Amino acid sequence: MSIESLLIILLIGGIAGWLAGLIMKGRGFGVLGNIVIGILGAFVGGWVLGLLGIVIAGGIAGAIINALIGALIVLFLISLVKRA
Repeated sequence: MSIESLLIILLIGGIAGWLAGLIMKGRGFGVLGNIVIGILGAFVGGWVLGLLGIVIAGGIAGAIINALIGALIVLFLISLVKRA
């Protein structure tokens, strides 16, 4: 994995995590936490959307949307665990 690939993954994860934190109204975890949530969200989003047979357009915008959907799922699951 090159440095450019790592930076793109971190950038997409950060954007997706930040957007998910805004959408979920303050359930973000700071800059580093949002990057981690966004990266986890990219994997979760790819898995869930793959199971549903949904394909999102390629490119960076598609990757951000995919990661955002997954990050929202991850934040929702974390909020369920915190309540219990």
